[in-house]
Amino acid sequence: MHERTVGVGAPTRRNTRIAERLKECRGAFVAVGIFSAAINVLMLTGSLFMLQVYDRVLPSHSVPTLVTLFAVVVLLYAALGLLDMIRARMLVRIGHALDEEMSGDAFRAVVQAPLHAKVGADGLQPLRDLDQIRSFLSSAGPSAILDLPWMPFYLLLCFAFHWWIGVTATAGALILIATALLTELLVRRATRTITADAAARLMLAQASRRNAEALTVMGMVNPVGAQWQAANQRYMHGHRCGSDIAVTLGAFSRVLRMLLQSAVLAVGALLVIRQEATAGVIIASSILTSRALAPVELVIAHWKSFVAARQSGRRLSELLSKLDAGAVPLALPAPTRTLDVELISVRPPGRATNVVQGVRFTLKAGQALGVIGPSASGKSSLARALVGAWPTVAGKVRLDGAALEQWPAEARGRHIGYLPQDVELLDGTVGDNIARFEQNSDAAAVIAAARAAGVHEMVLALPHGYETRIGEAGQALSAGQRQRIALARALYRDPFLVVLDEPNSNLDADGERALTAAIAGIRTRGGVVVVIAHRPSALMAVDRVAAMAKGEIHAFGERDDVLRQVLRPAAGSRINAASEPRLATP
Repeated sequence: MHERTVGVGAPTRRNTRIAERLKECRGAFVAVGIFSAAINVLMLTGSLFMLQVYDRVLPSHSVPTLVTLFAVVVLLYAALGLLDMIRARMLVRIGHALDEEMSGDAFRAVVQAPLHAKVGADGLQPLRDLDQIRSFLSSAGPSAILDLPWMPFYLLLCFAFHWWIGVTATAGALILIATALLTELLVRRATRTITADAAARLMLAQASRRNAEALTVMGMVNPVGAQWQAANQRYMHGHRCGSDIAVTLGAFSRVLRMLLQSAVLAVGALLVIRQEATAGVIIASSILTSRALAPVELVIAHWKSFVAARQSGRRLSELLSKLDAGAVPLALPAPTRTLDVELISVRPPGRATNVVQGVRFTLKAGQALGVIGPSASGKSSLARALVGAWPTVAGKVRLDGAALEQWPAEARGRHIGYLPQDVELLDGTVGDNIARFEQNSDAAAVIAAARAAGVHEMVLALPHGYETRIGEAGQALSAGQRQRIALARALYRDPFLVVLDEPNSNLDADGERALTAAIAGIRTRGGVVVVIAHRPSALMAVDRVAAMAKGEIHAFGERDDVLRQVLRPAAGSRINAASEPRLATP
């Protein structure tokens, strides 16, 4: 199961459907099926042994015959145990192979789904779905399903012993099959509800953990805790109902199987009394009946996990199909000339209303654009569209004439630097974060990016320099330090397009000077910069300004000309960084 290499003129779509991926394991499944056949044949050992003991050994009082039969039974049971072990280990490896093939796709879904569509309550659901599928494949459930086709074989043997023994075993089998169908109907809906409730309570718990300080300081722990308790009670109620269904039907199937064994014994005894069967038939038929119905009982016991795995497979396949980009784009040369924004319209994923409408401008190498405007004017949405985080619903964003979607995702990422409004760093070292966790990263490029962002000296002052671990979400750093390191990450390997969203929101005076120098450095080396700003000091190094309101650009041109129109109070023709006048709505 490997992804095919795509050449020019041979576009392909990576297969992300779980069922198709499992078909690629058909050879392993065939082997498991063969082992299942051998196991089910060897399962006859006990009944045949009892038949021989009662019908041959006891009447003849032959100890050598008993010893020989027992020696054969030992060998057959040893072979049965070995084959059963191999089958179970093969199923575990099939589950692991599927996980290895799909884990990258599932992680991609976790990362990309929020950018393309409205996601459910649990953003980690794709990974949980894959875990559910792997767990089911590694359980006894698949073995029970593979044993089900052998039920008619055992029932035919029961008929071979006597007609009424076969009828009794078949009647019990039909009742168990009806129980399995009832389990399917009852468990399917309960499992779907449990999944939704589990995701809701997990989302609330994760949000509470992220906002632990605010909840504690403002006395919100108990109110939010009450919400979590309500969500947890809904989950526990659904889990209890689903478990009750599975446990009840499972207990019923076990009792029915034991009752059926006794019924077969009674029928066999009656046949012996009437001299229509031998004593060995009583025990042998009881064992055969138990074996014929055992797979149904196991299937009922594992039906809940089977339904959950089936729903997980369908849900994960549908999500990956939506995210599948189709043909892999041809690698393009690095952009060096222009950024063209062609009448783009943008709407948040899962929303029906555009928040950016008909935006159009062109920037050449060495130019920097500042985007200003009131809150909710569409500035951050425009930034996300420029870097390809959100797709446009109309228009195109082009680098050197090529639309963003024409670039392979990883290649495009090397030519784009992005500092989001909400800075997030990953657990790792400072150097790892600046290098974007690139494998075998270039130390010289890391230091160059830190110098370009003006953070080299700051990093050296940390306890372990570039090897300082910053903790989850950068907890070991201040907000200003996180923002400056994120700026260095955006500048790693000198990307052509750099988009900075509120890059000075947590910076002091030294940080703002470093930011201005970084923007000037990008322009000097021939890059393009777009700065989203509320504070004019972030625009010291830009030469163009666009003023946005209600998702549209209302003014665009030279920096001082546009700012003269929108600054309140008017501060002359130049930016006065010390006075920090407020940017007003155009």
